[in-house]
Amino acid sequence: MRDVYVLSAHTIKFGRYLEKSVKDLAAETVIPCLKQAGLEKKDLQALWFANSGWGYGKGQDSIRAQVALRPLGIEAIPMTNVENACAGGSTAFHHAWLGVASGLYDVTMAVGAEKINDPNKMKVFAGFLGGLDIENIAEIIANISVYGMNDEDRKNMDTHIKKYAQKKEPGNSGKKRKKPTTKEKMNEYWDMFKVYIRLRDCVGAETVKDMRKLFSGDHSPFMDVYGYAARQHMRKYGSTPEQLAVIASKNHYHSSLNPNAQYTFTVTPEQVLADRMVTWPLTRGMCAPIGDGAASAILCDLGTVKRLGLMSQAVKIRASVLGSGRERAFEDTDIGERLSKIAYEKAGLGPSDMHLAEVHDATAYGELHQAEALGFCREGDGGILAQSGATKIGGKIPINPSGGLESRGHPIGASGLAQIHELVTQLRGAAGPRQVQGAKIAIAENGGGALGQEEAAMCIHILEAPAK
Repeated sequence: MRDVYVLSAHTIKFGRYLEKSVKDLAAETVIPCLKQAGLEKKDLQALWFANSGWGYGKGQDSIRAQVALRPLGIEAIPMTNVENACAGGSTAFHHAWLGVASGLYDVTMAVGAEKINDPNKMKVFAGFLGGLDIENIAEIIANISVYGMNDEDRKNMDTHIKKYAQKKEPGNSGKKRKKPTTKEKMNEYWDMFKVYIRLRDCVGAETVKDMRKLFSGDHSPFMDVYGYAARQHMRKYGSTPEQLAVIASKNHYHSSLNPNAQYTFTVTPEQVLADRMVTWPLTRGMCAPIGDGAASAILCDLGTVKRLGLMSQAVKIRASVLGSGRERAFEDTDIGERLSKIAYEKAGLGPSDMHLAEVHDATAYGELHQAEALGFCREGDGGILAQSGATKIGGKIPINPSGGLESRGHPIGASGLAQIHELVTQLRGAAGPRQVQGAKIAIAENGGGALGQEEAAMCIHILEAPAK
């Protein structure tokens, strides 16, 4: 296998782009990424394109890369469409790496572009169900009590809400929604009808009725899964909502230093704890927002780097690992732990060698858990690690200096490549006020979908700073 380098990496600012298309978002990252590498479109030999929502939202299935990139004049080359839930972008990156490492190509590109936002929240959340086993969704709904709360949980949640109610600041409930027009109401009803028809054909009318449970509280079913895992961790190890709030507050601080982040405001742990409850113990401030965005990376072999004279910006890929989830009990070895061990072995490194990490934090608990799975602390000590300040910029192992999914944003297919962009920027020493000093080795973890207790897919990447 050949050594592979990231020649360029780019991301747009994540956010809400109701007036833009997937084509528009893709163009905004592909063109600057090519320019950064000093390459032209004709130099690309193969491309992998990550997107999960275009099919469900607008009906664009099957040939998304070809449709999105043809207006840019990128055509004829091999293009592979990647759909791997939230791990789509990092999966595209893995295969772009493999294409070069195998010797099949010298220059490849990975692109992730996603437009998730829609005025109809039910339509958005229904699209997330594709990250579960749709044929068994009825069984999942029937067993939703597995992820439900017991009497003790409800008591603890009520106590928490009462405790922090007095600390809720004016305006913390968000902006008031403008009263919809008759036309907007009709469009929403029509969209909801289309969602019903599509889901009915997949899972049956009775199941669709029961699926209201999955959309209760204005959140996706994945939040219930994260909430369940957080409660299990609290029972077993004594972790607390206060520790989760520290993680969320830290990530908001990091994102305030990142011009590409969806959220650029700071919040205190107390504000996070006083925010609206999504699913115990997760408040809104602990959960990633729905986002639109695009990100990309160009990979190449050493010969191409030297030919272009760009050794000073070429970030070496020390390891790239892709794996799938398995049936397991909560106590069994986690996919993140399993795959990170493989990545560390391939790189000839260990957790103590990492200078920073970008991890999949769809919720604050996600970061807590991944800090343990990647070996940055003992199992059960993820909350303690965060409270110590070790995961903040300037700490022993900064995690999510970009702000993570919680604050940088989470446009599904683009999220994994945004992690790559952050690591590349940090390893080049070009992160400005959020720079991790002395960063030489970095790791990214990106998971997607859910099969029982763990992610359906996950990628781990380890990158090394350019040689001076």
